[in-house]
Amino acid sequence: MDNPYVPVLVSLAIAIVFSLAFVAGSRFLGPHRPTPQKTALYECGMPARFATNQRFSVKFYLVAVLFILFDLEAVFLFPWSVVFRDLVAEGAGLFLFAEMMVFLGVLFLGWVYCLKRGAFQWD
Repeated sequence: MDNPYVPVLVSLAIAIVFSLAFVAGSRFLGPHRPTPQKTALYECGMPARFATNQRFSVKFYLVAVLFILFDLEAVFLFPWSVVFRDLVAEGAGLFLFAEMMVFLGVLFLGWVYCLKRGAFQWD
């Protein structure tokens, strides 16, 4: 066992086998009696009032893009800011600062795109 990835691969294989076994077991061994009442559309405690094949507004997707933009910013900016001082002491500060500015620039372009498309107008 010289390879350090063997335990990770064994754990991954066990997880996959158990997951597939439980899904297959519930599918083949569990009761499966669909009725029109069970297969009817139902969301948030209310029966569906509209057709489910309607098109969503572009603003819905823009809100999702904004969430991803700011979520990515938080996920990468906080750990970077914690270790930045140590990395400056090692001599890699200017490169890492430039890389973070490129990352924030890309996020800023996404924010400008959402701004131009009207994602911040809630009327």
